[in-house]
Amino acid sequence: MLGTKGTGMEGDAFVRPASVDRIPTEFQYWTNMKEAGAQKRRRRLRMLLGFDPVLPDELVRTFAYSYYDADPVAEAFVEDVYLARGQAAGRALVDRALECGVASIEDAPASLRALFAEVETEPAWLDWEKVELGARVWRRHGTHVFSFAGAATLEGYHECSVAKPLAFTGAYAGESAHRRFLETVAFWIDVSEPGGLRPGGTGRKTALRVRLMHVFVRKRLLRHPAWDLDAWGVPISQADGLVTLMAGSVGLVALKKLGYRTSREEIEALMHFWRYVGHLMGMQPRWYPPTYEDGLRLLFTTLEKGAKKAGEDGVVLARSYVRSYAPREGDPPLVALRKRLEYHIELGYTHFFVSSASFRAFGLPDPGLWRFHPYAQAPLVFALETARKHVGRIDDWAERFARRRAQQWLDAHLGPRRAEYKAVETFTR
Repeated sequence: MLGTKGTGMEGDAFVRPASVDRIPTEFQYWTNMKEAGAQKRRRRLRMLLGFDPVLPDELVRTFAYSYYDADPVAEAFVEDVYLARGQAAGRALVDRALECGVASIEDAPASLRALFAEVETEPAWLDWEKVELGARVWRRHGTHVFSFAGAATLEGYHECSVAKPLAFTGAYAGESAHRRFLETVAFWIDVSEPGGLRPGGTGRKTALRVRLMHVFVRKRLLRHPAWDLDAWGVPISQADGLVTLMAGSVGLVALKKLGYRTSREEIEALMHFWRYVGHLMGMQPRWYPPTYEDGLRLLFTTLEKGAKKAGEDGVVLARSYVRSYAPREGDPPLVALRKRLEYHIELGYTHFFVSSASFRAFGLPDPGLWRFHPYAQAPLVFALETARKHVGRIDDWAERFARRRAQQWLDAHLGPRRAEYKAVETFTR
């Protein structure tokens, strides 16, 4: 295991021991950083941000090693129950433990008790005030955060470690893409509800269910003959999980382009909020960025380390996401009209948030005049944000409005169905 001296990992940064110290062959950071383009981007960001966006080399290695770190606590339970008795039996056992407590289950497996002991033990770094502030900041962005997070995910589709698990399961391609995205939105809403991560909270329960779904998929993928462990690391690794947490916190600075005025304190509260969500989901990396600057440095590392070898799988996933908003054959006329409008709006957001290079590489449709839709909203968002920052009542109203609007958006799209967070059991290849 790496030592902590001089790495910025003192104290509580090591949450669990490393599984193995190796680097996937597709982690090409050091090679890519020698290229002129990477150095040019580094210089531009240094001028824009006022600090060097490059992490110390040892932290880059720590991040790279995390592609082989998984979730041994939850994996033990999945091995004992999900894989031995079936996913339905495992989910039933977890649901009973969530509703009635592990003590209510006679002869509960030791692995289940260990899992709930970890979830119910608060980490030493936890600050509930920051968690609740971060959740409020997330909610305040309303449905804009759905468009941003959905589009930002496309940047990861260049990489096999992100694209291959989705391609192998078939869960985010074709007709199922929109359904899976809606379940992700339901997850975001649950975990960010006031008090949602407290003991007994809906968000805490949802986080655990999603965690076990991820573990089930990971265990199955590791047995898949096409999974390239040497090149990609383990499926749904701690490293990719950490990037997701950073994209949902530090990454929200991108929404300033829409007029949002999120402060540094609020961004760091978001980082703390997502760190705790991640903890509940088994995302407990060797190192978690302690500051806004380090969070941006990690995102820069992520963008520069890629081999971009996902190929057609990444293209299919990106196009499926955009097409998932389009009308389907058989939709009633009014539903088709609403979907057609929403398709163009989301295409405009995707063009707004995704890099031009990625938009072209995925062959996404030209949004036409809809490319200007996000820009048209920026003055109104900025005006509301300015009023919110100076008037407490407006701040409270804006947060309640955004929260209500987000739930209405989900209800309109999900309909009477509820999010199931059920893992795919049959892979497409």
